[in-house]
Amino acid sequence: MLHRLIVQNYAIIENLEIDFSGNLNVITGETGAGKSILLGALSLILGERADPGVLFDKNNKCVIEGIFKVKKSQVQHFFDQYELDMEDQLIIRREISAAGKSRAFVNDTPVNLSQLNELSRLLVDLHQQFDTLDLGRSDFQREVVDALAGQPEVLQQYAQLFSKYTSLQKELKDLAAQRDNANKEYDYNKFLLDELEEAAFTENELETLDTELKALSHAEEIKNSLSKVYYQLKEDEQPVLQVLKQMQSSLQALSGFHKEIPAIAERLQSSYVELQDIAGEVERINDQLQYDGKRMEALNERLALGYRLFKKHAVTSTNELIAIHKALSEKLENVLNLDERINWLENEGKQLQAQLQQKAEAISKQRKAQLPAFEQKVNALLGQVGMPNARLKVEMTVVPLNTFGLDHIEFLFDANKSNHFAPIRKVASGGELSRLMLCIKSLVARSVALPTLIFDEIDTGISGEAARQVGVIMKELAGGIQVICITHQPQIAGKADAHYFVYKTEMGGKVTTSVRLLEQEERINKIAQMLGGEKPTAAALENAREMVLN
Repeated sequence: MLHRLIVQNYAIIENLEIDFSGNLNVITGETGAGKSILLGALSLILGERADPGVLFDKNNKCVIEGIFKVKKSQVQHFFDQYELDMEDQLIIRREISAAGKSRAFVNDTPVNLSQLNELSRLLVDLHQQFDTLDLGRSDFQREVVDALAGQPEVLQQYAQLFSKYTSLQKELKDLAAQRDNANKEYDYNKFLLDELEEAAFTENELETLDTELKALSHAEEIKNSLSKVYYQLKEDEQPVLQVLKQMQSSLQALSGFHKEIPAIAERLQSSYVELQDIAGEVERINDQLQYDGKRMEALNERLALGYRLFKKHAVTSTNELIAIHKALSEKLENVLNLDERINWLENEGKQLQAQLQQKAEAISKQRKAQLPAFEQKVNALLGQVGMPNARLKVEMTVVPLNTFGLDHIEFLFDANKSNHFAPIRKVASGGELSRLMLCIKSLVARSVALPTLIFDEIDTGISGEAARQVGVIMKELAGGIQVICITHQPQIAGKADAHYFVYKTEMGGKVTTSVRLLEQEERINKIAQMLGGEKPTAAALENAREMVLN
């Protein structure tokens, strides 16, 4: 509920503060006193766009603040979604600078207008005389019927199931597109894979073959060098190994005469062993290395194949080719698996669709069951509020399965018992729509919790008993939720739990709007003035007293 509204420097309001009751709040005042300006200020904290021209004092900023008392469950999702701090009371503030810049805050945290508008829908339902868009929306009409049907859990289960179904259908569509694209590339990828499989390269193969080819290409040069090395080590007139052996023996004989000689002799022995091992390796390599023209030809062909595939796939190593081979293999296998996945999804989709159809039909049955009583109650209320010839009829037609079932709900209206029903948005006048909305919301309020309801001159065009009945309906409605109503009708004002009077004052050459909460005797006097003029008669005062006290 809206607990307090604070307005500073807006239009003809210099400074104003109102504390509202939690039930029926009525605002009255002379035409032009500023009642609609008050609602204009409230609209700003509900997300309406700001006009810098509304500043009372062009040199100062405008500040409008609304303090709400809310149940956490009512707004918890919004606060979680935008990571805002939740407190015991909710404060919405809107500021308009003298330069025309507008800012909005929720509990002192800056928010944008779309966020503010989203939050406001959870807090306030502002219904002005010609603001009847909601009533003409098919979504709103369906929500009304669902509220009366009282099956929120079933609707939630259906919505979750439908969300799962739409996600499945999206995946199915994406996979089908993948399959189509994959089929276009399948033959080419299969050719590339077959080419790599036929080549059957092993890890680091081309690099190893390249090394071998280089060795074969220089076989004669290598063998000559190896032979020369081996000859000098072991077969020369004075072989290196023999000379080393002799040197080591000479030193060994002297090892008892000098303490450092044994170490040198040992090092010569180590060198001898190492060179002897080298000679053996040289001999082995020399024996193994043979010029082989056929092997060289085979190596050249294998390497040529490899280098051609390097160029085709823009790589430089055997292992990269092997990785491409693996990726192509997986890609082709995935193509084959797509059909299996698509078939599974199609079967799953058929099962989900059958479940949705069954649940949607059950929801439709429950909706249809509410329509006769709903039409009867609304039409009875329309008679009470001065529209005895008006009739509402609800039309339900079958549409493809969607988030809300398989029903399209349309409210049809006949204002004159002509039996020519047409959609509300096409035939009902502003006043008719306002009273019809009141009747519908009064019924819905008994089934679901509504936010604060605000009605701006909903009673235009009615008086007498019809106005009294509007007051009765509002009073009943305010038993469960907060209602704020701007009215010119004394019959409605008499039903208020809190009566606020809007008036103009002049100070320092400036006209400003003020508001005050009326005490009981003040209420009686103001309602008497609404009945009988500026100087009410005793009968008007008595009539007003009866309206207030009964």
